[in-house]
Amino acid sequence: MLDALGQVLIYVVPFLLVLTVIVTIHELGHFWTARAFGVKVERFSIGFGRAILSRKDRHGIEWRLAWLPLGGYVKFAGDMDASSVPDHKGLAELRGRIEREEGAGAVGDYFHFKPVWQRALIVAAGPFANFVLATLIFAVLFATLGVQQAPPRVATVAPDGPAAAAGFQANDLITAIDGRRIEDANEMIRIVSLNAGEPLVFTVERGERLVELIATPARTVENDPVAGRVTVGRIGLEVGARRDEVRFIRYDPLTAVGRGVAEVGDVIGTTLHYLGRLVTGRESGDQLSGPLGIAKASGALTDQAANANPDPMFTALNILLTLVQFAAILSIGIGFINLMPIPVLDGGHLVFYGYEAVAGKPVAAGVQEAGYRVGLALLAALMLFATWNDLQKLNLFRFLGGLAS
Repeated sequence: MLDALGQVLIYVVPFLLVLTVIVTIHELGHFWTARAFGVKVERFSIGFGRAILSRKDRHGIEWRLAWLPLGGYVKFAGDMDASSVPDHKGLAELRGRIEREEGAGAVGDYFHFKPVWQRALIVAAGPFANFVLATLIFAVLFATLGVQQAPPRVATVAPDGPAAAAGFQANDLITAIDGRRIEDANEMIRIVSLNAGEPLVFTVERGERLVELIATPARTVENDPVAGRVTVGRIGLEVGARRDEVRFIRYDPLTAVGRGVAEVGDVIGTTLHYLGRLVTGRESGDQLSGPLGIAKASGALTDQAANANPDPMFTALNILLTLVQFAAILSIGIGFINLMPIPVLDGGHLVFYGYEAVAGKPVAAGVQEAGYRVGLALLAALMLFATWNDLQKLNLFRFLGGLAS
């Protein structure tokens, strides 16, 4: 019983804490932009379900803390359903009700009657807030703690591997991959891991010469302590920079912000690259994770941080730092997912507003309804697929098979 409780505390609590903070920031992006345009807001809730704490401010906005800590939401006045994109008939009905109850002048305070560009900015502000949060986290870390940079110098080459076949030698220094300059070993490993089966052109500094070598990463199944069992690309070499080559860099605040923006861009670019390979059938999709996998990852990171040093103060600081870094990555993920052009997400709303801006009228109610049904089906299928991956990584099916035998 105590062991199970400990697992919940390690795996679930950090995940819920980080998720709630990130989704709250996302909703605050919507909220602040809406208020800047004078939109009337009924409620801002942290969490879902019945309220634990609730109060109204002088603007009539209910600020609520709810009992289910799985994010939150902002409710604009006049929202009738999940779409928040009523058609002409719905707009006419809403306008009539507002004019009867509050007068004609109140119509302009409602989200649905704002210009389409303002509605689009309000919707886009949520994902944008996630990217800003991640940028600020990275910038603070780069400016205060700094970053270690170790060039990808080859230490050993595995016999009969892709690197050996390509002609890699110990002490080679990898300077570029497919023309992209590489300065850190982790960057090289990330590119190789995401390009299994794809020939890569490595520019290598060997003594006084530059040599080009072509190696194709082999698909390898590994048990990552955080991500679980995943298929990645490997070329069969280990990197290890010389001591005099390792640099520890702490950036000034302005440069740190720039590096933070670049880091967010790298994560988004890596995600797009992986999804592109997934759509074209070059990846199995086993790196996609649902709530179970994300909770496991947060718990594994917390566990690693706790075991890094027995000193209680160091442990607490290390756990906090780990959760902050995890929050930055998860914030990018949530912002990215919400921009996907699926009707139930912010990206779907933007698609509808794009149509409205071009056509001069909202999308027809029937089209909206069909779009939301398809969107929900797509999201449900994606969640089922990701959860299936999570269960496989947790070896649940093997465990159940053992119970049945």
